[in-house]
Amino acid sequence: MTDLTSLTIAEALALMRNGEISALELTEAHLARIEKLDPAIRAFLNVTADFARAGARAADEARAAGDERPLLGVPIALKDVLSTKGIETTCGSRMLKGYHPVFDATVVARLYDAGAVMLGKLNMDEFAMGSSTENSGFFPTANPWNLAHVPGGSSGGSSAAVAAKMALATLGSDTGGSIRQPASFCGVSAIKPSYGRVSRYGLIAYGSSFDQAGPFARTVEDVARVLAVIAGNDPLDSTSMPSPVPDYPAALDGDIRGLKIGLPAEYFAEGLQPDVEQAVRAAVAQLADMGAEAREVRLKHADYSLPAYYIIAMAEASANLARYDGVRFGARVDGADLIDSYKKTRGAGFGEEVKRRIMLGTYTLSAGYYDAYYGKAQTARTLIRRDFDALFAEVDVLIAPVAPSTAFKFGEVTDDPLRMILADVLTISANLAGICGLSAPCGFDAAGLPIGMQILGAPFTEERLLQVGAAYQRATDWHLRSPDLG
Repeated sequence: MTDLTSLTIAEALALMRNGEISALELTEAHLARIEKLDPAIRAFLNVTADFARAGARAADEARAAGDERPLLGVPIALKDVLSTKGIETTCGSRMLKGYHPVFDATVVARLYDAGAVMLGKLNMDEFAMGSSTENSGFFPTANPWNLAHVPGGSSGGSSAAVAAKMALATLGSDTGGSIRQPASFCGVSAIKPSYGRVSRYGLIAYGSSFDQAGPFARTVEDVARVLAVIAGNDPLDSTSMPSPVPDYPAALDGDIRGLKIGLPAEYFAEGLQPDVEQAVRAAVAQLADMGAEAREVRLKHADYSLPAYYIIAMAEASANLARYDGVRFGARVDGADLIDSYKKTRGAGFGEEVKRRIMLGTYTLSAGYYDAYYGKAQTARTLIRRDFDALFAEVDVLIAPVAPSTAFKFGEVTDDPLRMILADVLTISANLAGICGLSAPCGFDAAGLPIGMQILGAPFTEERLLQVGAAYQRATDWHLRSPDLG
């Protein structure tokens, strides 16, 4: 009998169209797997079993009436940073415990409109601040490949749920690498769309000029199917671009002969885990065997990426999280007076990493320091964007490692905030420049932990990244491997 949780979206849709399985059967199989595995992995903050069953029944009825929407009956799950009407949305923080939004995020509404079935909300680093999902306000999530290791972050629940086959696809968000890095750590495929390609309406903000929602799945083809549903202009989001959305699944049929690949020397510098560099270079060699041309390139201002990103992102976090004071938003803790209430509310509601970033962001925006820090960081951001513009005039895509290492152990870097920040050193430039990036599995290290390669493209060239990733997956089987969870 077919293991329904091992299907891709494409395979599941074909079976449902042919009447071989129902959406309800597919959903029940995933709910059973969640019940079995999630006590150890802890990817879910909230399993919405009754809501999922109702959605699956509605999908079966719709299909019987001739409906063939693109994700009809497909079980998905959502990072808890996305607003879901009537369903608790905490952003991984005790500050929002008990918050039930009165509206759906645009990407959530589009998934529902496409017929997707929502299984639940997924764990994350609090307010998307972290690189390991150890900063969740509730509990950490484990990497399905080795439960002693982190799944990455901040979308650790989203990557772990796909790797453990507890959902056919999930949504996460990427502010500085929080889709690509956990995808790499968990051996799944995922894309960070260009800034403005996917609506941010209903995506609870960390860094407003960086945040983008994007899909995780086991194959690049499935990623393309989900991205095709959630992408596109949204009048509710002023940063959403009115550009037409290509037919992403159709782009996967092309070959890559003549494709020009750039290898940024700064991304292959000292400090890379040898297994990671070897796997990514082997993937590039595979693409070269398929007709692509690869050469080394340079990003002149790459060294400024890390400080520029964290200055700007923390400043935006300071502004965005000011609303959580127990009066306007957030769980209130009463004090002797208003100021005391503010202090107690924010002291109890926010975790240590969130407090750290708010304090640093407030400092960089304060009188006397704004020009010295924030203004210069924005200047560096412009230079980094120009570097990418110049490179994409010469090459079609850039390929590099996603992270300097494979997934680290729980507790290994929690006492060293700088080392945690360095986990994003290879991904943050894409967010500064607003370009798109795909993570695809390309190997394993000596300990059996997954390695991902990062494919970067000019703004609004997601179809090219998907084309390259799909071509690579047709020639390799890294994406077909899964952890032995019983």
